[in-house]
Amino acid sequence: MRGATMRALFAMLVAIAQELLDRIVARVENDIILLSDIQALSRYQQLVEGKSETPVQILDRLIDQWIVQTEAEVAHFPHPSDADMDRGLSRLQKSFASTEEYEERKKEIGLDDSEIRRTIGTQVYLSSYLDSRFRPSVQIDPKAIEDFYQTAVLPVAKARGQEPPSLEAARDSIQEALIQQKINEQADRWLKESRLRLHIEKLLEEGAK
Repeated sequence: MRGATMRALFAMLVAIAQELLDRIVARVENDIILLSDIQALSRYQQLVEGKSETPVQILDRLIDQWIVQTEAEVAHFPHPSDADMDRGLSRLQKSFASTEEYEERKKEIGLDDSEIRRTIGTQVYLSSYLDSRFRPSVQIDPKAIEDFYQTAVLPVAKARGQEPPSLEAARDSIQEALIQQKINEQADRWLKESRLRLHIEKLLEEGAK
């Protein structure tokens, strides 16, 4: 009984210590963003990209995510299914040379499967909403596809010493790339305009860890 009491007391002290170490780094309307939110996204970026943005850059990204998620939830946009998250996790794992490398990298960074899956779910949800919001208004000029083929596809193939695909074979892929570019541009403009309408208070200093 005494042992169980001591373990419970220790767990409580650990929780209090963690809470004290965490702190509010921003307020967006009536919500808050915590330092631990920045640290969690930083660890995920390290896993996916091998490096992370600065805390200030990550905070800006989290504010943008708040804007997108808030509107998506108001619109009752459906959350990703388990199958969607499974596909996202599978793509991430396949980006590594082996399962062993993935597991080792995950261990080094200090991420567990539930954290990774939760972040993937958020990324899928937000990107899917932005796609559904802006894709219908995007139009791609056929000449833009031809220009991209001439200025990007052909030079890259030549530099790699590869036989380039024909324009017709590459057309759908080029069109999708251009659509995604337009979606990103529209989303960036919308996010900047949205920030002006919101009460945002940043409490994170430059150079913060």
